[in-house]
Amino acid sequence: MWRILFRCSSRLFLFVLSTISARILLAAEDAGPDLSFGQTHLRLAPQLEERPFRAGHSGAKFVRGARIEVQNERTVRLSGDAEVRTYTTVIKGDRLHYDAESDRAAAYGHVRIIHNGNTFTGPEAHLSVHAVEGYLLSPTYHFNLTGGSGRAQRIDVLDPERLVVTRGSYTGCPCTERPAWRMQAERVELDTGADRGIARNGVLFFHGVPVFASPYLSFPLSDARASGFLPPKIGLGSTAGLDITVPYYFNIAPNRDSTLYPRFTTKRGVQFGTEYRYLAPAYSGLMHIEYVPRDVVLKTSRYALNVRHDHALGADLSAYLNYQRVSDEAYPADLAASDILLNGAQFLFPQEAGLRYQKGPWSALMRVQRWQTLPPSAPPYGREPELNLKYQNSFSDRFDIDVETNYSSFRIRDPVAAHSLEENDRQQTAEGRRMYLKPALSYELLRAPGYFLIPKLQAHLAAYTLTRMASDAPQNPPRNGRVAVPTFSVDSGLIFERTVQPFGRPSIQTLEPRLYYVYTPYRNQDFAPIFDAAPSDFGFGEIYTPNTFVGHDRIADANRITLGLTTRFIEPEGGDEQVRLMIAQQYYFRQQRVTFKPGQSRTQANYSDLLLGAAWNPDAALSAEATLQFNTDIKRSIRSNIGLSWHPAPYRVLNVDYRYTRANETLGQEPIKQLVLSAQWPLGRRWTGIGRINYALDTGRVVDGLAGFQYDADCWRLGMAVQRFANGVDAGHLNRTGTRVLAQLELKGFSKVDNGLIERFRASVPGYMSLPAPLPPSRFSKYE
Repeated sequence: MWRILFRCSSRLFLFVLSTISARILLAAEDAGPDLSFGQTHLRLAPQLEERPFRAGHSGAKFVRGARIEVQNERTVRLSGDAEVRTYTTVIKGDRLHYDAESDRAAAYGHVRIIHNGNTFTGPEAHLSVHAVEGYLLSPTYHFNLTGGSGRAQRIDVLDPERLVVTRGSYTGCPCTERPAWRMQAERVELDTGADRGIARNGVLFFHGVPVFASPYLSFPLSDARASGFLPPKIGLGSTAGLDITVPYYFNIAPNRDSTLYPRFTTKRGVQFGTEYRYLAPAYSGLMHIEYVPRDVVLKTSRYALNVRHDHALGADLSAYLNYQRVSDEAYPADLAASDILLNGAQFLFPQEAGLRYQKGPWSALMRVQRWQTLPPSAPPYGREPELNLKYQNSFSDRFDIDVETNYSSFRIRDPVAAHSLEENDRQQTAEGRRMYLKPALSYELLRAPGYFLIPKLQAHLAAYTLTRMASDAPQNPPRNGRVAVPTFSVDSGLIFERTVQPFGRPSIQTLEPRLYYVYTPYRNQDFAPIFDAAPSDFGFGEIYTPNTFVGHDRIADANRITLGLTTRFIEPEGGDEQVRLMIAQQYYFRQQRVTFKPGQSRTQANYSDLLLGAAWNPDAALSAEATLQFNTDIKRSIRSNIGLSWHPAPYRVLNVDYRYTRANETLGQEPIKQLVLSAQWPLGRRWTGIGRINYALDTGRVVDGLAGFQYDADCWRLGMAVQRFANGVDAGHLNRTGTRVLAQLELKGFSKVDNGLIERFRASVPGYMSLPAPLPPSRFSKYE
């Protein structure tokens, strides 16, 4: 026995001299609350001793140190890089005392405690290892889950989920010595189980300057929803002045919440708003209310209301409600506080409720629809009620059948719209009932990868019963009228392709001629009121359709053919379209006689305007597109759109758009000539500029515009912009404008204040990319 101990002592002495020590491993056995050390095993290892053992009420633990002393078989004294380790907690220090009976550890000198990925560092700590209860003096701490860190005078650990920080600070900045921002508080209570933190007498410092203070501040510890105040919204605008909103969020249930947002504006006074949202397996919806008790300028109360509800009733039946209303015509421009009511130029507010049915090829709709209309918009008809039934199906992979029937009763009830109509002679509008039936049958006579031939036969059968006549109707108009209009059309095309190398690399070129013929006999429809019809647009999406009107009150007679040609250059491997060129024109065998309104002049041309289109996508960064409507008789452009987008790298985009429309009756004989420029581009290492301008070349004024920037620091982000927007009408034209200041301040890992800046950037600059959110720390970050 003595020989064995002598050999061991000799070996230990030699390895200490050569900076390599003996590692002593003692196997412990569970003997109740007391420690019982069994047979000793000797192994070679660097310097430290490590002893695994079990304490009866706390599970397995490992102690390690350059020097280990066991006293009374219950107390362990460790020194020299001492450590006590369990499955979830590690305690390190220069010196460490551990009492197995009480399960308490006391650490001194360069103390480090790691628990559930969080690290605490300080000169002294006392902790119940298994219960995770105790205190730390003058600690610094790092939360691995959020990346936040801070300092404190003292931290009291109440249990594994709760701790109290006394005179502490918190920051999300990686630099803890002089962070850009920090929150200081006299006392902070953190409860990870309740996902809640409470700070008392807290002050927020930004670059050493106090910017916010509160005697009581409650905040969530994760991204989970929790009741409490949301970051305030602060803005500045020409219509409301200084604008401050302080929202309060109620987390009512996992599927229900509500937000109250008292709002103060220097030019309009106090506004109260609330939004309630709900979601269930069978239904969902929201209720949004804004109310101004007394507008400072108008000396009256004002309000806005938005209610939406969708409900699945079962048996393929659902119900919905959509009700929007404002108190007066200037409310959207003056006071709208959310994206539910569009700021500035929203003139139509739907008010409808209905039932929907959908099963297989059958669908049905029953609804009542009304509108609130703000000047200068013409009030649309309400449908009181509307019943619609539709059947769509395919047979034998070649036959397509489509049948739709509809009954509607049209009225105009809105008081604001009625006032507008009285100024322009209310009796000009008709009211009444309409019923129509639209059957259609098409057959794919030929269909293959290189060609198609599809004839189609359809009809429009309509009946009217008028309760009030329009003043511009023909003399002695019938109160009851019927119209039946058949239509026959044939759509055909060929697709050729070949391999070429026009850009120095192989491409597949296609040549796609298309021929579309339509025949519709003339039926006099001057007696029919215009409830929902309008002239259709003229473009590549409409030139291959049978009717030059949209809606159901005008069916144009036609005997015409449409010729079109498209060629594409396609990248063979990925299938990306590199170039697309299009041309199309209609040729009339007979002039169209049906006009939108009775007495309008008819077109006498034998062919339509020429449509030209082109698209160019040489690579993923650059794209361009242009369309042109050209009148070959007067040799002038009727309408043109040219767009260019360059996106060479993330956070770099430049867009240029030119829009031109020749003066016509719809535009009040005024042309549209607009140049729209928008961009997002880095201005330096951390600066990004964002801008948009919509400039009217004909009038020499800015229709709308935005100029702003974003600054992205390591632990905070600042954005600001000035926006000029259309917010109303003047002399019948949309040329009143407003100005507002948008801003965003984000303290990464803490909070964000944003009054709509990022959403406005996205809406103003196609291709805009938000600056990246901070990456969440890995669970293995700062692993020890």
